[in-house]
Amino acid sequence: MTLVLLPDTIALDPTLPDGVRAARYDVREPIPAELRDADALVVWGNPADRLAEAARDLTRLRWVQSLAAGPDAVLAAGFDPAVVVSSGRGLHDGPVAEHTLALLLALARRLPEAIRAQQRRDWSSEIGGLQPIPGSAGSGFGSLSGARVLIWGFGSIAARLAPALTLLGAQVVGIASTAGHRAGYPVVTREEAQELLPRTDVLIDILPATTATRRIVDDTVLRRLPAHAVFVNVGRGSTVHEGALLHALREGRLAAAALDVTATEPLPSDSPLWDLPNLLITPHAAGGRPVGADTLLSDNIAAFHRGEPLRNTVER
Repeated sequence: MTLVLLPDTIALDPTLPDGVRAARYDVREPIPAELRDADALVVWGNPADRLAEAARDLTRLRWVQSLAAGPDAVLAAGFDPAVVVSSGRGLHDGPVAEHTLALLLALARRLPEAIRAQQRRDWSSEIGGLQPIPGSAGSGFGSLSGARVLIWGFGSIAARLAPALTLLGAQVVGIASTAGHRAGYPVVTREEAQELLPRTDVLIDILPATTATRRIVDDTVLRRLPAHAVFVNVGRGSTVHEGALLHALREGRLAAAALDVTATEPLPSDSPLWDLPNLLITPHAAGGRPVGADTLLSDNIAAFHRGEPLRNTVER
């Protein structure tokens, strides 16, 4: 009998084929001894120390299914290289795309300033009233209409986000390891993107956490953006050099930014990032809703039981 462990952090009810049984486990506690002969482990919201314990204690484990789009926590836990890892890629496309759009519109419409003005009971005339036409000299980033948007990390989330940006009038180009077209949009390499950065209004980071992407958005990248540009990170905090971003925002070399992820989470209360008036911070809130998890699990459990390839297998 194949045993699959399901986390207690989310309501799951996958279809189980004959010969497979599921058991719930508390992600905050060590895996009970009676469940340590599990063949498969589903991960969602597991603390790092408990994942490391599972990697050590589940000696019969053959497969780990993460419901996160980026399985970096699972990969860092120390599971045996023979254990297959699959991700939740595709489950978060809609929620993350929505959150990214919300952050961009908030920056364009200066909502953080409006909230601060409301808290002061100040009818802030510089936010309302007559405004420059988007795209005119000195207008800055005030609209997605006509905005030139670069999305770094053009996977399934970007494919969901790009049409919404296009509908609002933006011109979208992706950045990926190989050039070409994806989901109907032009995609350039990192090297080719260097020529586009000075003409970019919005740079969106949806990059995973890997050795190659660590601090890839650095001072060199930020200095190539025009001063009116904005930056949004809904990928991973490790992909950004936060010191360089801090200086760019303080010095006015970048108009504004929005971070849903940071290098250290939770962001420490003494971080200078909190104090920047042109930085919008949300607490890793873009995802957190694995839409379609039961379908993915049903498909992968059935494939695992039959010895067939799994969806979203991660190269290790």
